Amino acid sequence: MGFERNANASDVGRRVTQRRSELGMSRAELAERAGMDPGYVAYMEEQPARLSQEALYHLAHALHTSPDHLLGADTDTPPGSSSTAVPEPGIRTLTTEECLALIDPGGVGRVAFADTADTAPLVLPVNYVLSEDTVVFRTAADGVIARHVPGPMGFEVDRLDSAMSEGWSVLVAGHARRVDGGAELAALREHHSPRPWAGGEREAWVRVEPERVTGRRVGAV
Repeated sequence: MGFERNANASDVGRRVTQRRSELGMSRAELAERAGMDPGYVAYMEEQPARLSQEALYHLAHALHTSPDHLLGADTDTPPGSSSTAVPEPGIRTLTTEECLALIDPGGVGRVAFADTADTAPLVLPVNYVLSEDTVVFRTAADGVIARHVPGPMGFEVDRLDSAMSEGWSVLVAGHARRVDGGAELAALREHHSPRPWAGGEREAWVRVEPERVTGRRVGAV
C-alpha cells in the first residue's frame, strides 16, 4: 500500500496517512481501533482538521506511535531518546531472507566506507532500491562516494518506533561497483528509479553486492 502526498491535508493528516500505510491498515480499520467514524478519518487525512488531545491520543495509540510523532515534534530528536511503552523489549537475530524482505521496499539508508586507511569510516545517507538482492543507488559522479568505488562498502537501514520499543536494523557488508552502461544500466533505469531524497544531480549508479547480510529486530517478548 503506497503513500501519496495530499496537498490539501494538514501535516498531522499526512503523518497519519503515512503511518497507516506503513502498517498496512485501511481507514476503516484505523477508525475502528481509534473509536472514530470512518468518514472523520477520511476527512482528517484529506483536509486540514483540528484534533483534540483525546482524538490525537487515540489515533497515536491505534497507529502504535506517539502523539509527538503525529505532530512532528520529534523530528529533531534522535530515535529512542524518549521513554517507551515497553520497559524491557526483547531482541532476536534475523535471517538473511528476513533482512532482504525488510529492505525490499527501498527508501533511505546509509552507506559506510573508509575514505583513507587512517581515518574513521564515512557514513552518508542515500536513497536506494533493492535489485536482485543487491543494493542500488545513485550518487554524484565526482562525489566522495563515487571516488571510493569500486571498493568495500557497508550499507545500513533501520526502522524504529520509539513509542512502542519496536524496530529493526539491517546491515549489508559487501563490495561496491559502478554500473557504467550497457544492458545492466538500461534495465535498472527501466525498472528502478531511486530518486535522491535530498535532490541534486546524481549521475553515477552504484551497486553494492552483499557478502554478508545481518539484522536484528527489537520488540516486546
